[in-house]
Amino acid sequence: METETQYVRSGDTHIAYQVIGNGPIDIVYVPGWVSHVELCWDDPDYARFLNRLTSFARLIIFDKRGTGLSDRVSNDQLPTLEVRMDDLNVVMNAVGSKKAALFGFSEGGNLSALFAATYPERTSALIMFGSFAKRIWSEDYPWAPMPEQRQKDYDFVEREWGNEMDLEHYVPSKVNDAAFARRLATYFRRAASPGAAVTLLKMNTQIDISNVLPAIHVPTLILHRTGDRDANIEEGRWMAERIPSAIFKELPGEDHFPWVGDQETILGEVQEFLTGAQPTGETRPALATIMFTDIVGSTEILQKLGDDAWRILLEKHDRISFDSIEKARGRLVNKTGDGVVAAFDGPSRAISCAREIIKRAGELGLEIRSGLHTGECEIRGKETIGLAVHLAARVVPLAGTGEVLVSQTVRDLVSGSRFEFEDRDRHVLKGFPEKWRLFSVR
Repeated sequence: METETQYVRSGDTHIAYQVIGNGPIDIVYVPGWVSHVELCWDDPDYARFLNRLTSFARLIIFDKRGTGLSDRVSNDQLPTLEVRMDDLNVVMNAVGSKKAALFGFSEGGNLSALFAATYPERTSALIMFGSFAKRIWSEDYPWAPMPEQRQKDYDFVEREWGNEMDLEHYVPSKVNDAAFARRLATYFRRAASPGAAVTLLKMNTQIDISNVLPAIHVPTLILHRTGDRDANIEEGRWMAERIPSAIFKELPGEDHFPWVGDQETILGEVQEFLTGAQPTGETRPALATIMFTDIVGSTEILQKLGDDAWRILLEKHDRISFDSIEKARGRLVNKTGDGVVAAFDGPSRAISCAREIIKRAGELGLEIRSGLHTGECEIRGKETIGLAVHLAARVVPLAGTGEVLVSQTVRDLVSGSRFEFEDRDRHVLKGFPEKWRLFSVR
């Protein structure tokens, strides 16, 4: 999905966040060590992971202060967990979320656990993946590193930050994937400075939520891969034994990052835990044409009309879109707030649908643009995910007002049809290494 970064002030610090989807429940995804709310979408696996969460929830992501697009802070003033809880509260307030499920990965699990214990009235559920209770060895917690090992980690990070990191430790399944290694190095480099990365690592070393665990009284799911080399599976089991009524699930695999490896098992467990229902049906690959539409200047229209008038206008837009999709024998995949995503079994019908939505919405005074791509998708029940969806989402922002912009794949598949096309040259699409030639439907 196309996303928009927004900011909210927490004290004197601006916190960057995004809201994606409009599902019936809220999930706040709390990242680990460092993060970047825009670059995460450049990795196809990470984007697929986050998009999958939006299939059953409204997803809220943010960069903790000092990282990503949030305000940088002095390395001697990096935030405590208490300050980060304030930031999380402010983000939830900004998006109108009174209560949310917290999904914390690695160090993000520590913040999520403390928040759940402190603010149970704002926490509908707690999910921790690849997390830990503390980061320094003790007799009752022998899986954490010794102080001398942590010092080696600090030295390595300071020396090698921004270069290709040790994939074998964090994501062994990607150890021979050079493109992934480059993306990850770029992600880390832009998410934090070398000094901040080391200081955050030192701060994480001091975290100890052992005494907090018995005070967590919200539904809790702890997920851990058996071969995780960064956080031992016994750490997850140890925490589950101390959180009242926590559910512990041991998953196969060695990767520390949840979006690498078998992410579907993780997402299935999360969906079942939060909704009570497993994902419906088996995943099947299928060729589909994905259509994105977008209202041009929606923010300005909202500011001009006000909330009530905008809501009425948006409802009319949605009815037009749904009707057009149904007439073209398409299937609604999702709403994006100011547009729709639909899948079609033929590119001609997708183009016709996009043109009709543009025409009918124009009668309401709305200007629409659309982007299309045909490719292999993964379909499970009503869900449609995959790189084809990700690529189509990158095409639509390049379209002009009233324009249907398509990939060369779409143009080639409708060769000989009544449609005419104008070459729009090659473009770099975020998350895809090669340039894509795009065409405008005339």
